[in-house]
Amino acid sequence: MRPHRRTPLGTRVPAPWVRTRLRVAPGVAVGLALLVAVTAFLAAVCPRVVDRAEDAGLRRAVADAEARRTTVQVAAPQLNPGFSPERREAALRPGTLRRQYAAVLGEVRRPLAADRAQSSYGVRTATPLAVPDAGLARPDNVPPRVVLAAQNDLAGHARPRSGRLPRATGTVTATTRAVEAAVTTETAEHLRIEVGSVIHVPGADRAPLAVRVTGILAPRQPEGAYWEAQPLLRSPSLVRDGNSPAAPTYWLGALLLPPQAAPAMLGTSGNPVRYWQVAPDTTRTPAHALPELRSAVATLESGPGHGRIRDAVDPDAVTETDLDTVLDDYEDLRSRIAPLVSVAALGTGAVALVVLLMAGGLAADRRRAELGLLRARGASLPGLAGRLLAETAVVAVPAGALGLAAALWAVPHGRSAYAVAAAGTVTLLACLALPVRAAARHRTAHLHTGREDVVSARPSRRRTVAELTLLVLAAGAVEALRRRGTSEGAGTRGDALVSLAPVLVAVIAALVLVRLHPLPLRLLTRATDRLRGAVVSLALARTSRASVSAVLPLLALLTALTTAAFGGSVTSGIGAARDHAALLTTGADARVESTSGLRAGAAERVRRVPGVEEVTTAALTLEAKPHDGPESVPLAAVSPDAYARLADRVHLGAFPARTLTAATTTPDGSARPDGSSGSGRSSGSGRSSGPGRSSGPDGSSGSGGSAGPDGASGSGGSAGSGAAPLPALASSAVAHRYGTAPFPVRLADGAHVTVRIALVRESTPAVTGTEFLVVDRSGLPSAATHPTTLLVTGSDLDAAALRRAAGGSPGVTVRAQERAAYAHSPLQTGAEHLYTAAVAAGAGYALLALLLALVRAAPERVALLARLRTMGLTRAQGRRLLILESLPQALLAAAGGTLTGWAAVRLLSPGIDLTTLALATPGAAGVGHLRTDPVSLLLPALAVLLLTVAVAAVQAWVTGRRGSVRELRVGERT
Repeated sequence: MRPHRRTPLGTRVPAPWVRTRLRVAPGVAVGLALLVAVTAFLAAVCPRVVDRAEDAGLRRAVADAEARRTTVQVAAPQLNPGFSPERREAALRPGTLRRQYAAVLGEVRRPLAADRAQSSYGVRTATPLAVPDAGLARPDNVPPRVVLAAQNDLAGHARPRSGRLPRATGTVTATTRAVEAAVTTETAEHLRIEVGSVIHVPGADRAPLAVRVTGILAPRQPEGAYWEAQPLLRSPSLVRDGNSPAAPTYWLGALLLPPQAAPAMLGTSGNPVRYWQVAPDTTRTPAHALPELRSAVATLESGPGHGRIRDAVDPDAVTETDLDTVLDDYEDLRSRIAPLVSVAALGTGAVALVVLLMAGGLAADRRRAELGLLRARGASLPGLAGRLLAETAVVAVPAGALGLAAALWAVPHGRSAYAVAAAGTVTLLACLALPVRAAARHRTAHLHTGREDVVSARPSRRRTVAELTLLVLAAGAVEALRRRGTSEGAGTRGDALVSLAPVLVAVIAALVLVRLHPLPLRLLTRATDRLRGAVVSLALARTSRASVSAVLPLLALLTALTTAAFGGSVTSGIGAARDHAALLTTGADARVESTSGLRAGAAERVRRVPGVEEVTTAALTLEAKPHDGPESVPLAAVSPDAYARLADRVHLGAFPARTLTAATTTPDGSARPDGSSGSGRSSGSGRSSGPGRSSGPDGSSGSGGSAGPDGASGSGGSAGSGAAPLPALASSAVAHRYGTAPFPVRLADGAHVTVRIALVRESTPAVTGTEFLVVDRSGLPSAATHPTTLLVTGSDLDAAALRRAAGGSPGVTVRAQERAAYAHSPLQTGAEHLYTAAVAAGAGYALLALLLALVRAAPERVALLARLRTMGLTRAQGRRLLILESLPQALLAAAGGTLTGWAAVRLLSPGIDLTTLALATPGAAGVGHLRTDPVSLLLPALAVLLLTVAVAAVQAWVTGRRGSVRELRVGERT
């Protein structure tokens, strides 16, 4: 046991500053540690999430492109016939090709890497050769054509389905008369090749080369670059012999020879070429190395690497690839998404910065009396700031390290340097916020100062200049964003000032609100002077006499609420753009269509499919020709009532049904005796169809028009038609072109109809595109009203079930599946997730700022409540007092945050284009616009109000549970 050492009288024992502060206020230290840890985690994880999304987007871009585009292909012709046969044959043998393949791979420089498992080399004939053997498939009695290919490692990329792999017996030369080969399952099926078949390939000034098929192979990875770089080796193609649509067709396939048999191709007229194919491996290539990757591709294609490949392979070797184009497309997509990502990242970072500074400011204000006393007793300003820095760093540095470690563990992929820098910046700001604020406030030693409450304080000149500077910056950022937008110019990574536009708008609004803050308080105080009871007046007096530092939470709240509202509006706009684009594509919840017409009863069968609520039929023709001219306009024949209900339900070009209904009266107002619609159509059927119709000279019926030279009746465009034109719904482009006067339209079957554009809409469910006509089906001949399209509404629709119910093989498009296809690139899904996280972070920091402000004022409020209870204040009055004292600032923050968020969205929407972020499919219909989201505007604001009331009620309840004497003593000690 250590002996007790006595301390001599008069000796001063200094108490350790940091340990004493941590023991006195452990809750404050824990709160600061949590704030720093969470903020450091978010700051460190953000760049790694962005890196992960960009890297995944690069891999997806290369994987989605065809292997024939992404593979680096080096090709060299056969040696000049002037060389000896032995040398020409040696150039095609596997050993020579293998050495040259190694030289090609040696020129692949980092960060470009070769996928050796899918790379290949070999020899193939460049000219397809017709084979006259009987038994092979001949679609139009044209003999098929084949190419000979000898590619390396056939056994490693295919397995025999029947037979065996081909082999070469002895030494194969250009004079060899017979070789073995294999074909893939698809080639065998379409060309009718079996094991044992002998195919005679025409020779060059010699007898045909007999190729005996020894095996039918199934590719192990048919989608891999080994097969996809030259898809003809795996799948035959049906080729038209000529450019005419009526030209006959023939099959073109490949015969796979063993590599040792390649010299036999010299004996044919197929012009054999050597090739070396390098499949890229981008699984480990980071997106930030894209410039170096493009440079590596360029040097292979036309740079120094290409020259060295020619030296090693052949002086006439050619290197081709579209990988550089694929990388350019990816870079273009990334450059258009990056500014939107920077808006979310910088906005959330600014909110975190404001909350960190607010926490330091509140801590300095809470300890104002303590620090003022130390300065008055002789503490130096550097010494005081150093001690505050030490006590903050003891808490903040471990917390920042913990947040960084959590970020590195949560997202193991990405650059660590950016994460470390971000977490270090957060930790440094957390350490400096309190000492810098305290040093600025206590530059001179003083114990007592005048009133610094919200109502009496006046802004200084320096503050006014700083606020005007921020106003100019915010105005410039907003104007630049509205003019330039976020996606102008490929290759831009986003301007930091422009990306901070939403935050700057929030800061300016907060500063304006802080300056206007005293005005409503004065008005409320005057309005409550005559009220009975002291609770309301006392609450407003307490709010008015709050220190100026109490407005810091107002700045943090407005910034956080605006960021949350802006992020929520972005995610809402993305969802709305995808919904609208999917609706424009399908026209309903599902679309079933067949260009040749649906089977009879398809609509009734589809109605019985589970989940289907309503089915609307349409007869769509793409060959309607206005004025019998060369231009075609899609025309849909529908039932007006059902179609109007559909358009109104899906909110796509809604219209009143009666406007589209064909007229049932003649122009003089009398009803037609046959009940026909009188649409002005002519069928050319050769019979009279009722009163008012006269037969032409050839017996064809007319409908008030004159017969044309071919015997078909006129369509009302001729003289004096007595039939009413058929009303039509048209797109704005068609209405602009043809006007509102009646005009004739020739249908696909040759019949004519007179239409008059009565309605103009930008879009309609039945037709996809910007040009269309929609008419009442009762005004058309029966041949033009056979349903070709079913527009289905319902929920949880199954495409396979709809296809089975319709019968045949119609095309089925489900709106939900179409919408899901738009979120294709990891770049887009990653940016969307980042905005969702920004909304959550903004709302969280808003609540955190409110909690910090309420906790800062808690000791004073509890002590006040205890004193008032000794004077007769009841528990209910105490609870009401705390709630009313907290509500003015919370109401101002909630209302200001909602209005600022709405204004920010309205101000910045012209410069925010969400199309790239929302629609991944090239050529997708629709445009993404930024629009206000009521949920993101109102929900965080309501949460602020509810939290304010809840905390005040809890404080009153806890105080009521304790004795007044205890609370007063605690207040004296603090």
